[in-house]
Amino acid sequence: MRRRPPPLAFLRPPGRPEPPRQPRPGRRRDPSSPPAPPCSRKEACRLQRRRFLLGSVPDAPRLRRGLPAGSGRPSPSCSSSWECRLLRHPRRMDQSVPIQEALSAGETCLVVSFGGRPGKDPAGGGRVGRGSLATPALSGPFLDLRLQAVQGLLAGGESRLLGLVESHGKAMICLYSHRRMAITAEDVRLEKVLLLQDGFAVEEVAGENDLHIVGSDVTVQIISSDANLLVQLPFGSQTQTFLTEVRKRCSPAGVAGNEDPKQKGKQPPAMNQMGSTSGASPAAAVPKPNKPKNDITSEMVRSSSVLVSEEMRGLSMQTFGLRDTIIKSQLLQKEDEYTYLQGFKFFVGTYNVNGQSPKETLQPWLSHDAEPPDIYCVGFQELDLSKEAFFFNDTPKEEEWFKAVTESLHPEAKYAKVKLIRLVGILMLFYIRTELAVHVSEVEAETVGTGIMGRMGNKGGVAIRFRFHNTTVCFVNAHLAAHTEEYERRNQDFRDICGRMQFCPPEPGLPPLTIGKHDVVLWLGDLNYRLEEQDVERVKKLVEAHDFATLYQHDQLKKQMEAKAVFEGFLEGEISFQPTYKYNTGSDDWDTSEKCRTPAWCDRILWRGKNISQLSYRSHMALRGSDHKPVSAIFDIGVKVVDKELYRRSFEDIVRSLDKMENASIPSVTLSKREFLFKDVKYMQLQLASFTIHNGPVPCQFEFINKLDEEAYCKPWLMANPNKGFLLPDAEVTVELELFVNKSTATRLNSGEDQLEDILVLHLDRGKDYFLPVSGNYLPSCFGCPLQTLCHMREPIQEMSPEAIRKLVLLPLWSSDNDASWPEKPLDIPKELWMMVDHLYRNACQQEDLFQQPGLRVEFEQIRDCLDTGMMDTLNGSNHSVAEALLLFLESLPEPVICYMLYDKCLEAADSHVLSNQVVSTLPKCHKNVFSYLIAFLRELLQHSVKNHLDVNILGSIFGGLLLRPPPGHTKPDIAEKRKAQQFIQQFLLREEIAL
Repeated sequence: MRRRPPPLAFLRPPGRPEPPRQPRPGRRRDPSSPPAPPCSRKEACRLQRRRFLLGSVPDAPRLRRGLPAGSGRPSPSCSSSWECRLLRHPRRMDQSVPIQEALSAGETCLVVSFGGRPGKDPAGGGRVGRGSLATPALSGPFLDLRLQAVQGLLAGGESRLLGLVESHGKAMICLYSHRRMAITAEDVRLEKVLLLQDGFAVEEVAGENDLHIVGSDVTVQIISSDANLLVQLPFGSQTQTFLTEVRKRCSPAGVAGNEDPKQKGKQPPAMNQMGSTSGASPAAAVPKPNKPKNDITSEMVRSSSVLVSEEMRGLSMQTFGLRDTIIKSQLLQKEDEYTYLQGFKFFVGTYNVNGQSPKETLQPWLSHDAEPPDIYCVGFQELDLSKEAFFFNDTPKEEEWFKAVTESLHPEAKYAKVKLIRLVGILMLFYIRTELAVHVSEVEAETVGTGIMGRMGNKGGVAIRFRFHNTTVCFVNAHLAAHTEEYERRNQDFRDICGRMQFCPPEPGLPPLTIGKHDVVLWLGDLNYRLEEQDVERVKKLVEAHDFATLYQHDQLKKQMEAKAVFEGFLEGEISFQPTYKYNTGSDDWDTSEKCRTPAWCDRILWRGKNISQLSYRSHMALRGSDHKPVSAIFDIGVKVVDKELYRRSFEDIVRSLDKMENASIPSVTLSKREFLFKDVKYMQLQLASFTIHNGPVPCQFEFINKLDEEAYCKPWLMANPNKGFLLPDAEVTVELELFVNKSTATRLNSGEDQLEDILVLHLDRGKDYFLPVSGNYLPSCFGCPLQTLCHMREPIQEMSPEAIRKLVLLPLWSSDNDASWPEKPLDIPKELWMMVDHLYRNACQQEDLFQQPGLRVEFEQIRDCLDTGMMDTLNGSNHSVAEALLLFLESLPEPVICYMLYDKCLEAADSHVLSNQVVSTLPKCHKNVFSYLIAFLRELLQHSVKNHLDVNILGSIFGGLLLRPPPGHTKPDIAEKRKAQQFIQQFLLREEIAL
């Protein structure tokens, strides 16, 4: 451990010639015309918006798509209205950046992106596109919003970006045309501006032919003097935020859906398809178009309280008041008194498509039974295996598979698409029969990546949760770690998805919802569990004999569930079909490739909950488009349905009992523990402690509150779960304290500037405060230490005194190596960094998927302890665990390898190797040494690209975001910045010389 690192000049690959640079094509112009003054796209957009505001609007911008000069109305070729009809709402790349770049200082934008062009009237069945709402961090009036712009496309049509902009005190909606992948202001062009003034209106409507898009989607018509936009938006808080912000800026005459928040009666509140209450739906004030009585419209969905009113969304738990909270809690306790069970059929299907596009109908899989299901949950894995999908989460195959699924649903019923969610290649779709859509509410979707560093989305899960009648349901589609021997990593992926998947609560002030907090959980996906230690030929013979019971005894998932390592509490039906992996694509033949994979049941469906009966569980051999076979399961699930009359009686009984109990006395609680000590806390190793709050005879509302002059109720390394809540008389709750030190808190703990000491204040509404001391000792780590500090440490960090560590951590970044206060010359590079790189250089140059596949957490902890204590000269753990530890080490540096102050210069020099070399030459010596050392190692890896499958794009993307990070306070890097950081690193990977 104390060996001095070798010189930096180790095995460099021969230099590669720089590819010839092509001149950037320019725009043509008439040579006879005078030269135009220089004007950026941003300036052009600003001037054009200014002309709209001043009433001087040239005709040219209106000609973009079917608009005649001098008219705001569409031409005859475009029918009588300008509209966009949207079907899909996938998460796509952030396109708020080019819109914001195109604005002037002080202008802010709330963006919705949608596919659209002039088309037919809704009654005539116009074009169907897709759209979604955006959520970037914005300033000004939108300080509390998080919106992210995404791209929407039409098959064979054009796309538009729709932005809500405030400029010089006026609000407007700006319509932009844009390139397919808009990154900067140069990629967008302002086409039309709609001022939010008299005559402007926002109304929620439904077209005659919208049966297939009801459910939780909202159809909105935006009307102005020269435009008529019809847009379909996804249900959820993002849509409500967008509509709220538009309505705030409309004149009173143009606002649709306003309500009087003071209108309250003494009757029981409306049921929100559950035992809780909500305000009236804002849809009540929206003009309703004439519809046939047998049609299910999005208006009917709204009126069924699928969308919680905006007034309710804005209230905190304290605003609801203690009385309302007690009513909700007691209604939940009495749920069995006013609900009954009704059975519904759920179809759940999973298919790993191996990056292929759909080439065959999916009806043999999705419409196998004679009777149509009530609900579809369809999951895919490996939707797109391209590098662009992996690094930028963008793929055209989402559209292809969505269309294939929609066209293959059971022909004997009509279905509404409720939600679509995707993480790289993991896609899940949720449909419901149109007549049942009114009973769906509280729809939310989230994703968790479990790839390298616990974030990359090549592996992980997506989830959709919702309330159906009075039963909460959660669908989870997961793709876990591959390879037979990696069952422990699959177990870890499962635990990560369960622990990190959190949904927004249905009401403000409540803690986030997790997967386990649902009545019904249906888990599907390519779980990748294999058959242990089985000969390929023996497995095939057992399959031919249909002896699945014998084969199943060797199934890894079965063994791990029996050991309670994963899926505790879940059930799986009997497997009576042959293994679903691995086949030769296009056939039913087993894998004949060089690897000749052993057949296995990789694709599985499990469930957890009450009143669930599995009717079928099978694979579908008729589909041959992938190396997997799709799997399906049909469930009969008993759903709790509310009897309105019994609900009213329960509500009235609760109110009468509350009237007697009110003002009885002051609440008080008993705590099982009041002091907490955490021993030997380590970097990125969670420690837990818990205590119980037992309530007395009076209902009580509790919360951990901020101390004086502090912004949060606890230090950033501590968290209480739950941190607020409500207790009925004699009830109790267990509170878990979680202590976790990560990159954001490790540096101050290493230096001693911060200590593991805090006091939690537990406050009771109308009651007293309880003070709970929390303390512990942190074991310092090389993770979170500056590079210059580690270069001066010749001993392992945990063998040094706190005073010596503090002195080194506070060492100036640009300190001289000839400082007389240091008895020894510093190391060229940190010994910890050298140990990890040296291990990979000796053992992992030919390792497949290096830096793309995560390691085991327990192995990372062993590697961390080895580096911090110096107990061993070699690192224990797989190559993937060491590689991930290296990435986590670089991520934890408080000052990145390329110093923060040089970040902008690096981006500016990204297309010039000479300028990039000049920037690197200005780095502090230890940072420059580390950069050169890492680049030499990465070039060595590229020499083995045939074996390890690495290339300059992969390494540039991974290390570009670690070696070159934006300074604190900088906006989150957009795609353009990420590409420039990647390009900066790629230059050094393709060229050998580095200025030292």
